Amino acid sequence: MSLNLDNVILTRATKSVHRDGNLLIKLFIEGYSIADVMNEVRNIAVVEETGFKAPKLVNVQKIDNRWAIVTEFIEGTTLAQLLAENPASADAYMERFVDVQLDMHKYSAAKLRHNTEKMHTYINQSGLDATTRYGLQTRLSSLPRNSKLCHGDFCPSNVIVTSSDEAYVIDWAHATSGNASADTARSYLMFRLAGEHDRADQYLDLFCRKSDTARQYVQKWMAIVAAAQLTKNKPEEREFLLNWANVVEH
Repeated sequence: MSLNLDNVILTRATKSVHRDGNLLIKLFIEGYSIADVMNEVRNIAVVEETGFKAPKLVNVQKIDNRWAIVTEFIEGTTLAQLLAENPASADAYMERFVDVQLDMHKYSAAKLRHNTEKMHTYINQSGLDATTRYGLQTRLSSLPRNSKLCHGDFCPSNVIVTSSDEAYVIDWAHATSGNASADTARSYLMFRLAGEHDRADQYLDLFCRKSDTARQYVQKWMAIVAAAQLTKNKPEEREFLLNWANVVEH
């Protein structure tokens, strides 16, 4: 499949993203894990099977010894852009953000890796002491296992609103099957790490109210997702995450 890579949308340490007409190409650096590429491909395929609004998989191929994932390009504006450009409408956009997530959680995705298993692995790799790891593993094992479609990186920049007012969710590299409140705790943590504390609280309040979920239940996941984030080894986040991960009860 011949692709034009001239239009670069963004670049990251491990990949670049390009647009070629109605196609989006995620091009990974040479030597990037084949297993991780194929896991993302599988995630995209499983999400497509659910029927949830997300870019469809077009192809996976090698370009000059680099793996590329080709999907539909979704034309529109991210909720992050809309929030930045229209602060007076922020409340409405946050309502939309939560509504999209709640709609996503209605779908079953049992073919995806379960987020409980993923979190167990992350806790073991977190660098936390054995006592803290044991406490987190015990808590995680006690929480209900579901099979809901979870994004794993659900933030306003990953929601695109089209000109026809349809919302699509992009970037499914971290998708799992599992407990919706784990996904929610992860989104809350991302707002907090970005310094958006008021928005984080607004988001959590909206989610709990709209889903009729106790805030305390979502909070049971907070230390677990903080431990998982520690595996990314970002020095600027470490103190904040350690404070969260070492809290046994919130």
